[in-house]
This record gives sequence, C-alpha cells and structure tokens, in this order.
Amino acid sequence: MRSLGLIGLVLALVIVGVLVKRQMSSMAVTPPAADARPQLSQPEQALHVQQQFKQSLDEAMQQPRPIPDDAR
Repeated sequence: MRSLGLIGLVLALVIVGVLVKRQMSSMAVTPPAADARPQLSQPEQALHVQQQFKQSLDEAMQQPRPIPDDAR
C-alpha cells in the first residue's frame, strides 16, 4: 500500500518535470527583429517609463470632469 503512494508521487513528479521542461523550451528567447528599436539601458528605460507616465497623467488632467446632475 505504501509503495503505491510512493510510485504515485514519483509519477506525479515526472509528469510535472516534463511539463516544466516543455514550458521552458517554448519560452526560448528570440532575437529581436532588425527594424526593432535598439535596447535601452536600465536608467534610460526607467526615464522613458517615467516620461510615458507623466504624459498620460497630463492627458488625463486635461480632460474636463463630468458635472453630476445634482450640482446643476
């Protein structure tokens, strides 16, 4: 009885191992396309993200707020 539990555990580990191996192989890194933007360094990338966030925040602040019917 105990050996059946051990065999089941080993079988489950083998199945999980095979699935993990397949998943990791499908996530292989593909080289970037020739026309893609050049890779930015980490500080440049952080600055770019900050600029995008500021721009979207500024755009959101420019939109007029809706006035509720109660205030009219």
